[in-house]
Amino acid sequence: MYSQKNILSIPMKEQTEMRNIKEGRFIVIDEEPCTVMSVAHSKPGKHGAAKMRVDAIGVFDGQKRSIVQPVDSKVYVPMVERKAGQVLSITGDMAQIMNMDDYSNFELRIPSELKDKIKQGQDVFYISAMGKLKFDFRLEK
Repeated sequence: MYSQKNILSIPMKEQTEMRNIKEGRFIVIDEEPCTVMSVAHSKPGKHGAAKMRVDAIGVFDGQKRSIVQPVDSKVYVPMVERKAGQVLSITGDMAQIMNMDDYSNFELRIPSELKDKIKQGQDVFYISAMGKLKFDFRLEK
């Protein structure tokens, strides 16, 4: 298990320039990790720099978000990890998961569309970003 000191030393997001954002990658908008769906550039105008519009969908809440900024402005990119775990027990809509790397245990809410697919003893994948956890839809190893 991580000590308090180790948790604080793990970076949750890092800074990059807006021009480095690509489709399919991740970006932080409104302090929420999002998957970039589309990127659009505009040419520099008479009185300003080139702008970039990014449309994204939240990884954990599924909400659509957009951001428009100059291409040389700084934005944050979340540190998203896909990890493996094993379902130890299921109680209602909560599953107790054991991380296969460090054998730590935690609870994770089972979404309604996955209730029939997740079974006790099954190996599953989950996504970890900015202190939040979510089942990954690829359930089989």
